[in-house]
Amino acid sequence: MDELSLQKVPYFFVIDFLCKNVEIYRESEIENSGLMIDFQGFSIKKKQNKLPEKIEWKSFPETLESFKTGFAKVQKNIRLGNSYLINYTRKTKIETNLTLEEIFYHSHAKYKVFYKDFFVFFSPETFVKIIDGKILTYPMKGTIDASLENAAEILKNDKKEKAEHYTVVDLLRNDLSMIADDVKVDQFQQIDFIKTQQKDLYAMSSEISGKLKPEFNGKIGSIMQKLLPAGSILGAPKSKTLEIILKAEGYDRGYYTGVCGWFDGKNVDSCVMIRFIEKEENQLYFKSGGGITHMSKLEDEYQEMKNKIYVPIH
Repeated sequence: MDELSLQKVPYFFVIDFLCKNVEIYRESEIENSGLMIDFQGFSIKKKQNKLPEKIEWKSFPETLESFKTGFAKVQKNIRLGNSYLINYTRKTKIETNLTLEEIFYHSHAKYKVFYKDFFVFFSPETFVKIIDGKILTYPMKGTIDASLENAAEILKNDKKEKAEHYTVVDLLRNDLSMIADDVKVDQFQQIDFIKTQQKDLYAMSSEISGKLKPEFNGKIGSIMQKLLPAGSILGAPKSKTLEIILKAEGYDRGYYTGVCGWFDGKNVDSCVMIRFIEKEENQLYFKSGGGITHMSKLEDEYQEMKNKIYVPIH
């Protein structure tokens, strides 16, 4: 990645959660790779196909008792002081008459990728942007059902959600300080509206920026190596929290919660791979979750995990 970005060669990159698989596609290679991409300023896709007249969508979340097993492990570690924010995720079986390709074409999101009929995601969350030597990150943490009365205000003022958001903003500010100078929070607790077929949601995000240190200029690979895994989908402190996640979740996240991005020869736009559907032996699974703190309540976190099982087609 460093070699190509220093040569100013445009490419698309995909990095899985544990940074074990890093894939790089030059612009000329994307079309024949089985990838389709729709970012805000960059798009490579085939001809659109029509939606079925009636969309079928069923999810089969694990029981509250099953969810509680990992949740209890996570909270025990928080009580022991091993971590103070842990992003706990689950894998849910879904059934739909939509193909992964149709979901890619017809969903509405800032970032969409269809990956070789293996997975599709429609992510609202920017990871980092690099524009003319300035790096920006947009941690997203905290969601609520938008149909609730005064939902946006409730989300902004909820003690648990606020604590979670403060923690992630602090973590990302520290992460950015490794590769950038003059790091500052430009926007705090911005509320975004997300419309979906199942239910509408509000999500909370902030904007943090800095000026890349000279030794990182043009080195996209080195920057990603320093920043990953993304703090917003991991927790804090990072290394210990990763150990806890791997024991508590009991499944392989794979590419889910990894990052992907487009380098145009000068600047970068990248996203966190969330709102994620994966195909496993012809069965579809939706991976979703949320941040757990010492204030988290079992039923609320279970509901948040289920709230995120949606497709933004409307």
